[in-house]
Amino acid sequence: MNTKEPKATLLVVDDEKHQRESLALILEDEGYKVTAAADGREALAKAAEIRPEVVLTDLKMPGLTGMDVVKSLSSLADGPLAPKVILVTAHGSVERAREAHRLGAFDYMSKPVVADELLFRVERAVEAFRLAEKNLRLERRLKNDGLEAIVGESAPMRDVFRLVEKIAPTNSTILIRGESGTGKELVARAIHARSLRSAKPFFALNCAAIPENLLESELFGHERGSFTGADARKIGLVEAASGSTLFLDEIGDLTLPLQGKILRALQEKEVKRVGGTETIPVDVRIVAATNRDLEGMMKTGHFREDLFYRLNVIPVDLPPLRERASDIKALVSRFLDKANASHGTAVTTVSPEAMELLVRHPWPGNVRQLESLVERAVLLSEGNTIRPEDLPADVRLRTAPSARPYGFDIPVEGIDIEEFERQLIVQAMEKSGWVIARAARLLGLTYRTLQYRLEKFGLKKPA
Repeated sequence: MNTKEPKATLLVVDDEKHQRESLALILEDEGYKVTAAADGREALAKAAEIRPEVVLTDLKMPGLTGMDVVKSLSSLADGPLAPKVILVTAHGSVERAREAHRLGAFDYMSKPVVADELLFRVERAVEAFRLAEKNLRLERRLKNDGLEAIVGESAPMRDVFRLVEKIAPTNSTILIRGESGTGKELVARAIHARSLRSAKPFFALNCAAIPENLLESELFGHERGSFTGADARKIGLVEAASGSTLFLDEIGDLTLPLQGKILRALQEKEVKRVGGTETIPVDVRIVAATNRDLEGMMKTGHFREDLFYRLNVIPVDLPPLRERASDIKALVSRFLDKANASHGTAVTTVSPEAMELLVRHPWPGNVRQLESLVERAVLLSEGNTIRPEDLPADVRLRTAPSARPYGFDIPVEGIDIEEFERQLIVQAMEKSGWVIARAARLLGLTYRTLQYRLEKFGLKKPA
């Protein structure tokens, strides 16, 4: 019994039984899986069932002709994944075969069929189908992992997109900074998808999610017997991602010893497994991310200065959602579609009143918080529209801007806006003990924006 995997799945269509069986026999002897059909209608029914990679069909048949089969098969699958059709025609019909070729047939050949020519043309058609299949998979992966997966038309996001387009083809290390929930991993995936390493899988690790005693093994692997429970050799992520991209989220949570090992992997391009003596060469591109104040951690000795500058070759700063409120409507639309697909619901719209509340909310949890809220609202909504009553109380009861929630009114004589801004920054810095990241959160600014304004006003921590 032949248990070998067939070379490809083929469909042979001919109203002449002898011709049909002859073609099938030649192809089966060569290792193809062949299904036969006696006319065009049977061919379309079987094609829908078996999804062949290549269809060989006679041109002249009663009922549906080979031309009809070519046209119908083009709608069987996703454009480029329609089966490749080879027309088999009598000598006098070559011109019609050429016409079918223009309409989408992959190839044509004349009767009587010569076995070597048949096998050559079928092999070419199978290769063309599989190349189209591979390209479609790559295109879909790029769409799912690339910039297309990130919703954003606001000016801050357009800046991010432009930067990603520039840096993705390089091999430089990248540090993505932004508050929790701003989409740092999505950006890392987009960088990988547009890089020269995109043919290989994307690797990701949340450094804060792995217990400290297991993190070294997760990153660098271990040899059998190197510690209790190490029953077999394990390949670490840095080694596994060689030739590809490794995304290290929450890089600020790494201990100092592990920071040193990551630095060595970046500088020397080599690692050692836990308990091992062998030095293993690696070629990995590190994309790191954090929402922590790494500069402040360097000053307190909790983050290595040399690693910071090695990672921060190209910084990417992601804006919080409150600084890109114009993207909220598009994000809500994306999350509605996603929630409906997951739960089988049909909530398609958001009322203007509910949307206004969503746009005005400060979103401390950023895009991740918005997605969770939309999913919750979809599940609680009693119709196909999300209304204010479907939203959480903290979103519904948000004070309107006109209510002057901070009790400030412009004096008659007016104010110096720059001086007012300077005083606000000084107050925030004093309240936060001159820790920039904390003050930035108080003011609703990004770390970089506040850092720029501190320099602008010449503000420094008092001696």
